[in-house]
Amino acid sequence: MEIIKYVLFCVVVSLCSCDAYKILVVFSMPSPSHGILADNVVKHLLKAGHEITYVTPYIEKQKNQTNVHLVDVSPVQKILEDAGEMLNFKQILDGADDIVYNKNVLFELVATVSNKTLGNPNVQKLMRDPKQKFDVMILEYMFNDLFSTFSAVFQCPYIWFSTIEPHWEVINMISGPMNPAYNSDYLQARIPPFTFLGRVQELWTQIKGLYYHEFDFYYVEEAIYQQQVVPILKEQGKPVPDYNELKYNASLMLGSSQVAMGNAVPLPPSYKHIGGFHIDEEVKPLPEDLKKIMDNAKNGVIYFSMGSNLKSKDLPDELKKGLLEVFGGLKQTVLWKFEENLPNRPKNVHIVQWAPQQSILAHPNLKLFITHGGFLSFTETIHFGVPVIAIPVFADQYLNANLARKHGIGERVNLSYNLHKDLKVTLDKVLGDLPKYTSRAKVVSAAYHDTPMKKGEELNFWVEHVVRTRGAPHLRSVALQVPLYQKLFLDLFVLLLVAAVVLLLVVRTIISLLTSKSPKLKKN
Repeated sequence: MEIIKYVLFCVVVSLCSCDAYKILVVFSMPSPSHGILADNVVKHLLKAGHEITYVTPYIEKQKNQTNVHLVDVSPVQKILEDAGEMLNFKQILDGADDIVYNKNVLFELVATVSNKTLGNPNVQKLMRDPKQKFDVMILEYMFNDLFSTFSAVFQCPYIWFSTIEPHWEVINMISGPMNPAYNSDYLQARIPPFTFLGRVQELWTQIKGLYYHEFDFYYVEEAIYQQQVVPILKEQGKPVPDYNELKYNASLMLGSSQVAMGNAVPLPPSYKHIGGFHIDEEVKPLPEDLKKIMDNAKNGVIYFSMGSNLKSKDLPDELKKGLLEVFGGLKQTVLWKFEENLPNRPKNVHIVQWAPQQSILAHPNLKLFITHGGFLSFTETIHFGVPVIAIPVFADQYLNANLARKHGIGERVNLSYNLHKDLKVTLDKVLGDLPKYTSRAKVVSAAYHDTPMKKGEELNFWVEHVVRTRGAPHLRSVALQVPLYQKLFLDLFVLLLVAAVVLLLVVRTIISLLTSKSPKLKKN
């Protein structure tokens, strides 16, 4: 009997170990929101029993985790800190379009982060360790392809992880460029269907973006690959693939996006929506002081947060004063995520320096969320079915704000020195018709929740699927094998043009021959 038990135990252990994979997770973008997504990717993988090597600038939260090998790249945080000195409320209010909208600025920033990550001594040590073997890698895609070079070192499949709505620049990595007639650029915030002028603008935006990505910054990235990765490949006697071959070789792309509020555009089978996977399955209880405020708010609560990258305390004094006057004139209780004490505030305005956002949004007394429209906040808004007023600041926040307005769950207010005046008008509009906005938010939330499995489970399924199917080649788009000139039928256009020219020359020659013979006939 004991022998049978021992055999059964060994079988169970062997079966469990077969399902546990060694996974490399690389998220080095030094932004708190990116860190939240990365930590939750790791959390779900650990829950499924996998062994994780985690490259991150935020190691403190993971130090007590078991089954995680941390690779510290915290020095990259200095890059975003320096960029933060350039990007602040005053710069945006004064119209710093180059910082907010310019792709070159963004590409330079992420290339610097990727270069510093690959060159980090801890990462170099990881890549040079011949004992390091992985079944699959999950690599953050942030408008930069350099992390694909890990696949040359570890020679295993990799999965891109995108932190924003799927658009042409993201899908280009797994299926080629998308049709600009109906696909928005993440910095332009246009919502399809476009007008004629909108289509022209979107086409020009994508042409410029492709040029930057495929020509201008390609050589920057390729040089970094040659400097940081190729020497290691040569030391280890491994093949040195072409950079283009590496960056278009992903097995899959996981997107922190969802279809309930996104642009419903055609996507390749290798793109998977898992937006909302970072949201806790069970809402954590509010701290007692916040719970008391929200429970006792007879007219409901309005929550105001501008995210983690920009601080409300850095708003100009006249704007802070104007906003307090607007909030003080409301019958609702206002929770304002503010990073320091704010004197002379109305009785209905409460300051929270740290805000458990998901718990606040889940509270039944919450009536409205005033947000910057960041992707995590946007997803949490939909998850909990809360109306919004969005004050976008940069990047995809403008697109998110416009999508909220399109779907009827909120309104958009532009950041300006008249913010307090514009916000008052919009607050009057939304609060005056709150049941309509709330109803639409609940409808969108219901569509978001109506899925065959939980998003964390779906994340694990697709990661494991890539390993089980040895890179999931059946999901890869054939469009990657078709050159751009063939997709655009330029070869057919050239053939037809040549045929037309030849036909024209033949007709012209025949006419020339006939006209040259005609005088001779008359003379005879």
